[in-house]
Amino acid sequence: MKTISDLGDLRGKRVLVRSDLNVPLDGSTITDDGRIRASAPTIKTLADAGARVLVCAHLGRPKGAPEAKYSLAPVAERLGEVLGTEVLFAEDTVGDDAKAKAAALEDGQVLLLENLRFNSGETAKSDDERAEFAGELASLADVFVSDGFGVVHRKQASVYDVARLLPHATGGLVSTEVDVLRRLTKDPERPYAVVLGGAKVSDKLGVIGNLLGTADRLLIGGGMVFTFLAAQGHEVGKSLLEADQIDTVKGYLERAEEEGVEIVLPVDVVAADAFSADADHEVVPADAIPPDRMGLDIGPESSRLFAQKLADCRTVFWNGPMGAFEMAPYAAGTKAVAEALVDVTKGGALTVVGGGDSAAAVRQLGFADDNFGHISTGGGASLEYLEGKELPGLTVLEEGDA
Repeated sequence: MKTISDLGDLRGKRVLVRSDLNVPLDGSTITDDGRIRASAPTIKTLADAGARVLVCAHLGRPKGAPEAKYSLAPVAERLGEVLGTEVLFAEDTVGDDAKAKAAALEDGQVLLLENLRFNSGETAKSDDERAEFAGELASLADVFVSDGFGVVHRKQASVYDVARLLPHATGGLVSTEVDVLRRLTKDPERPYAVVLGGAKVSDKLGVIGNLLGTADRLLIGGGMVFTFLAAQGHEVGKSLLEADQIDTVKGYLERAEEEGVEIVLPVDVVAADAFSADADHEVVPADAIPPDRMGLDIGPESSRLFAQKLADCRTVFWNGPMGAFEMAPYAAGTKAVAEALVDVTKGGALTVVGGGDSAAAVRQLGFADDNFGHISTGGGASLEYLEGKELPGLTVLEEGDA
């Protein structure tokens, strides 16, 4: 895949950059600007090279038409603060305002287009409809740079189809993400542990199956752990359970034993009588959850066990919190895993926090990004890569220029 340095002199050229600026908002207030900060270096590199930079991105899940609550206007303001320069904003994506402001751009200026998903062609299943919208986007620029790693697993107009219409390259963020994922899958330094959490085991069955041939240890927490406990024959009370996945999980447990992969499950959990920070809760053995309670975090013994299992690792990939970290009584397990990763990072291990809820959790719990080897901007894309799936947004970049 080509990088920006392969594109030659960009001064005076209009460069369309697909970034991932899908940040969480509370009204118009950005609550986590991690993706903006991660996207800024590529945009700055292009602007400093004299390019006329058009940034496109999505926010939320609008239904193919404008919705004020999903406007990228607050993102343009914050992006300008991070870059230290004004970021112009187009009130549409490929309409009159975007065309006029794109045409008026001067060397080194940056323009953010309005939410891509305000246009139905962005996510259309129809190849023709997607291609039509991609053509309108491509008409605004001379060159395309793909830098939205969080969307490279999507076959969408601004990710896949535009790259087929313009000379293209990967941005610094995508290049870094791919390099890290290759280190996780191609001869990783050992011991290699993968920590998986989050709500549903069904979301991660494919990656678990693939990692059984790669990782030395799998540490399982979060809501998904209760399907593992049920597969071992334990009662899980009112905890989240995917009963239809129990047989599949049993198969993975058997395969792990055959292949010598250590599966580490919690030995205790924090169980509450309701999904609430104010609910009555207690620490109970993982194999003795009361029938009227639900597990909402791994317990203190499990936290110590997980930290011990990570202490000698040279490579760690973590995707998914250990509990309902948004509520203080159930945040300790996630914090313990984060602290363990910080410790092994200091010792020179490669530690990767796999985006999404994991990234939000470590920031909410007070950890700085540089406490870890790498915080991914794309949890879903990372998981699909580790599962061995083809990522359309990367595959198209490997093709020759349009």
